[in-house]
Amino acid sequence: MKQYYLYGASVQGIQSYIFRTNELRNIVEASAKIERICTADDDGLFRCFEENGGQSVIRAAGNIKYIFATREACEKAVLEFPKKVMQYAPGITLSQAVVELEGNDFERASDELEYKLRMQRNKPTMNVQLGLLGMKRDSKTGLPVVHEKDNGLQGPGSDATERLCRKMFGNTALLQARTSKNINDFVQQNDWIAIVHADGNGLGQVVQKLGGDKDTFSLFSKKLDEATCTAAKRAFESLTDEQKCGRKGIIPMRPIVLGGDDLTIVCRGDVALPFVKAYLCYFEEETKRLLGDIMSMHHLFGKDPHLTACAGVAFIKSSYPFHYGYGLAENLCSQAKADAKRKERLQAHDGLAPSCLMFYKVQDSFVEDFRSIELRELTPCRGHSFKYGPYYLHEEQGRCTLDRFVGMCRRLDESKEGSAVKSAVRKWLTAMHSNVEVASQVKKRALAMRPSDDLKALYESATCEELRTETVKACMAYDLLAYHAIVSQKTK
Repeated sequence: MKQYYLYGASVQGIQSYIFRTNELRNIVEASAKIERICTADDDGLFRCFEENGGQSVIRAAGNIKYIFATREACEKAVLEFPKKVMQYAPGITLSQAVVELEGNDFERASDELEYKLRMQRNKPTMNVQLGLLGMKRDSKTGLPVVHEKDNGLQGPGSDATERLCRKMFGNTALLQARTSKNINDFVQQNDWIAIVHADGNGLGQVVQKLGGDKDTFSLFSKKLDEATCTAAKRAFESLTDEQKCGRKGIIPMRPIVLGGDDLTIVCRGDVALPFVKAYLCYFEEETKRLLGDIMSMHHLFGKDPHLTACAGVAFIKSSYPFHYGYGLAENLCSQAKADAKRKERLQAHDGLAPSCLMFYKVQDSFVEDFRSIELRELTPCRGHSFKYGPYYLHEEQGRCTLDRFVGMCRRLDESKEGSAVKSAVRKWLTAMHSNVEVASQVKKRALAMRPSDDLKALYESATCEELRTETVKACMAYDLLAYHAIVSQKTK
């Protein structure tokens, strides 16, 4: 039986590498390097694979897998590839592993390869950042300066930084003039920006089903990447002209990670929720169109096979450290996934978690995980909470939809009594920190002022404490005021 060799590589520390500084220019260029490491076909990074007859299985989201026909060819790739990667992107760590592949036993080999890669991540690697005193270093990151032409790669690097933008915004002649690496070009009426992190649901089940067939697995990976990019592009196109253009006609949005089932962007604050809502909707549509047949063949997710996604949105000031904002967005995404994967929801949706998002507006300088923020800021007293999310794309029992939440926020600006309702909600939130009974009296006094029926219903919906668990009651008043300030506050 013919013996092959399955090679795997995993890029480590992607987030810490990308968000090493608080300069959007450095973040964009670092994300472009990661994108190029994993997907580029037009330069010398993968020459050691192609020249030795390597067959690509997957190259996306920091994961690389190749099949080699001979041991010598595989050994050459193992020797050359990490050197090229770490010279091209100093600060990146690459883990490698190889397993023997006999016949069609791809599933066993793939599982063994993943196990070996996890083991390799715990082993220290040689630091290529150390060098002579004369080594030129970047003043922002402290990393060695790399000239791409010296590595036999196609330059200049600016083309690589625009690759993600072309995938998301389209390849137009005005694209370069309308994108910026300066975060100050994003902000408009205030300083609020958003870091969005979205991640697909149900991929583990799909990989388990497809793991035994390398051709189907490879096709699925390519189609998933296409679905994610198309969903992001359609979501951007669905925005209004005002949302697409910022100061000087600049697009107030920049993709940081876009591939596989992952999406990370930095954008103007008021653009975030409309974009994410559209992205979650189109992600479901595109995965159904491109991946529905593959999942149907393997009896995945019932009669309407598609994938869903969850997202976390961290609203921060433009001067706030990006890496803390990204960490919070990732944490919020995990919180949304945990709620979407509750047993009753999985049973209602053929084992697939529904699409939803959570957001939080950072209003102080403390840096901590979301659980600590929840206890310190979103818990006014025992048994009560201001943590109302996640907000779901479609109707879900016991939860609020994104459309309903955004509609409530919009009604505060559409009525003359909106300011009075905001003030009343704010007083109620303050009273909740003191005494629940006092807050109840504040609420009765606000309703006695006889606002219009629509705003009365809005006030009652915002302050209504629905039972979220057996021990905690929650309301959306905090989220409503926080998001309204982001979209309507004018400080410039």
